[in-house]
Amino acid sequence: PGLSQAGSGYAVYETQAAFDDVLDALKLAIEERGMVVKNLLHISEMQERSGKDLGDTRAIYARADSVEFCSAVLSREMTREDPARLVNCPFIVSVYTLPERPGITFIAHREIPPDQVAESPAMAKVAAMLKAVAGAAASW
Repeated sequence: PGLSQAGSGYAVYETQAAFDDVLDALKLAIEERGMVVKNLLHISEMQERSGKDLGDTRAIYARADSVEFCSAVLSREMTREDPARLVNCPFIVSVYTLPERPGITFIAHREIPPDQVAESPAMAKVAAMLKAVAGAAASW
């Protein structure tokens, strides 16, 4: 497993582990760090429904879910530094597979801009946490 894309505003990790195993590993990695999974969004199902409504039936994902979660400590720290960082709440990490890439599961999250990581202790912690939970899911 490894990081396949970075610097574009998001980080994407790849693994050959099965989708369900990666999703379970992601939720476990979040909970092991004392955070709470708030919601599981079934993105591929939503995309399929909206595609039909729009007349585009091409599948974007074989499967795709996004996990919303929160850390009261990290959220408080980052918004205390800058109230506009509210846009980072909740944290979201996505797991997906692509029809044209069977056998590969992807894990993706928004990257925290390098200048924020360098200038903000709270955002450095958020960036490290996102990398850790995504990496744990990719290593399953």
